Amino acid sequence: MNKHTPTILTIAGLDPYGGAGIQVDSKTIHALGGYAFSVPTALTAQSSTGVKGLLNTELNIFKEQLSVLLDDVKVDALKLGMLADEEIVSVVVQTIDRYELKNIVLDTILVSSSGRELLSAKAKELMVEELFPRVELITPNLLEINSFLDASFVGKRSEVEEIASAFFALGVKNILIKGGHSLDENMATDYLVSNSFEVSSFSSPRVETSHTHGTGCVLSSAIATFLSKGETLQKSVELAKDFLTKRLELSSSIKFNYINKNIIRKEPLL
Repeated sequence: MNKHTPTILTIAGLDPYGGAGIQVDSKTIHALGGYAFSVPTALTAQSSTGVKGLLNTELNIFKEQLSVLLDDVKVDALKLGMLADEEIVSVVVQTIDRYELKNIVLDTILVSSSGRELLSAKAKELMVEELFPRVELITPNLLEINSFLDASFVGKRSEVEEIASAFFALGVKNILIKGGHSLDENMATDYLVSNSFEVSSFSSPRVETSHTHGTGCVLSSAIATFLSKGETLQKSVELAKDFLTKRLELSSSIKFNYINKNIIRKEPLL
C-alpha cells in the first residue's frame, strides 16, 4: 500500500476572510487528500465585500520561506495564485528552475472580484515572458484573457481556438478557458485546450449563489492536487470542475453584519 501523501505548494496571497488565496487553497488540497505547504506573496485586508488593503511580502523573507521549505521537502505539484509584483514573479521563476518543480498550475490573477488591481504591469509582462512557458496549465477567466491579449472576446464557443492560439504564441503549453463570464446563462462551460489543439469541454449548470469569492482558487488548487496524484491533465480538470460545482451547491451559510444589519449569505465554499 502506497502511504505517500501528495504534497502541493501554494504560492498566493493571504486572505483573512479565508475564501481565497492560500487559505482556501490549503482547505481544498486537504479536502482532496493532499498536504498543503504555503508561502504568501502578500497580506491583504479583505472580506466578502472585497479587497481593502494590500501589503506585498518583503522579498528576502519570501525567498527564505521558499528555500527553507524546498530544501527540506519535495513537492509533487505547485499552484500559483496572486503574485503581486515583478520581484516576486522573478523569484518564483528562479525557484521553479532551481528545484525543477513540476505539475504547475498558474491561476492568472490580475484583479480581485471587487476590482482591486493585484498584479503590477511589469509583473504581468514577466509572467507572460517567463512563467507562461514554465507551467503545465494556465486558468484565465474571460476578463484576464482580454487583458493579456488586449482583446474583446465575449465568451463564445467559436472563440476558443482563436484564444488558445494567441496564448500558445506566448509560450503557453495548455490553457483552461474558464466559462464563468460567458454569455450562457444556464451552463458554465470551461474549455481545456492543449498546444496540439485538442479541445475538451467541461460543463455544469450554473449554481444560484450570492457570492463566488475564491472559485478560481478552488479550481486551480484542485487541479494541482489531482495532478500531484498522477492523474492526467484532462482527468484532473474534470475532477476539479466536479469538486468545485459540488462545493458551490453545498456551500454553507454564515451570518454577516453590515451596519448592524444581519444578513445571511451563502458562504463559504469550504
